Amino acid sequence: MTSSTESVTREWNGLTIPAAGTYLLDAAHKRVGFVARHMMVSKVRGEFAEASATITIAEEPLESTVTATIQAASINTAQADRDVHLRSPEFLDAEKFATLEYRSTGVKSHEGNEFVLTGELTIKDVTRPVELKVEFEGVGRSPFGQDIFGFSASTEIDREDFGLTWNVALESGGVLVGKKIKIEIEGEAIRQS
Repeated sequence: MTSSTESVTREWNGLTIPAAGTYLLDAAHKRVGFVARHMMVSKVRGEFAEASATITIAEEPLESTVTATIQAASINTAQADRDVHLRSPEFLDAEKFATLEYRSTGVKSHEGNEFVLTGELTIKDVTRPVELKVEFEGVGRSPFGQDIFGFSASTEIDREDFGLTWNVALESGGVLVGKKIKIEIEGEAIRQS
């Protein structure tokens, strides 16, 4: 946390952004969610209850980095039987592969408050490049003296690229679970140093 006289923000390309430093994802103000197609006719939404991230805001903002860890067993779709199946070896194999990992590798582009981060996502033992579309939501100081900023991010992956190939063919055509998974992240990060 910064002293009350130290600036928590700075101006950059028309944006008010956080001061350089290390920020951690606030567990109380985050959502790591996903959307998948079900039976080709509807969407199932879920989230991971346990996730952490370290965001290093660099002096040169486009050199900032993020690493994130998601606990596979914390998956929740509000349907217990489905959640047990998603934790099983047919999907995430949470007992063998406890975490999903993300590590940024750079900033591909930015326009206004929107950024495209390049990075690597690891699910089970498979690592693939992933681009995250990130929207910077704002920065400030909380009533508790914490320097924070807000963001949202999204991407779409093909789950089969990560070895998540389980499915059931439907009699009417198509499959039970869609291949494309949309990932939706929202959160606040709190300055540590």
